[in-house]
Amino acid sequence: MGKLTVGALRAVLVVVLTGTVFVQALMVWMLVSGSDPEDGSLPLTPLRVITVLGIGTAQVALVCVWRLVTMVRRGTVFSHAAFRYVDGIIGAIVAAALVWFAVTALNAPGQRDDPGVTLIMGGIGVAILGVALIVLLLRMLLAQAVARDVEAAQMQAELDEVI
Repeated sequence: MGKLTVGALRAVLVVVLTGTVFVQALMVWMLVSGSDPEDGSLPLTPLRVITVLGIGTAQVALVCVWRLVTMVRRGTVFSHAAFRYVDGIIGAIVAAALVWFAVTALNAPGQRDDPGVTLIMGGIGVAILGVALIVLLLRMLLAQAVARDVEAAQMQAELDEVI
């Protein structure tokens, strides 16, 4: 991975993380201060709590991606230490799906006349879980690469002994 690519990715990660922290702080301020009165159409307080939690899942994934980029840059991504960060990303995606299902459940009573919206939102939650499955597949590929790397190192050590 080139320096330009790593730098660009890190810049994007910093901008997104900064933005999410700002929005999260704003949501917490709205919850604590109670300065935004609810108009009764949707329960805003639970939605704000869910938004803070959802942003937290994104932040966990961003930090894990940052750590993986660091490992790629150092050439240590094909090690067992990388699994911790990939597992963190998978967990964050699953948590995001659960948060999305909570939003769907909160929104469902208001959609009695048009239940298609709730079905579409449920489908989006399933799609988010599908992304977690894709990352799980990539984790399995990483496991195979780590195993092959260990095997290659052992074979090289045996070859060095013979020579």
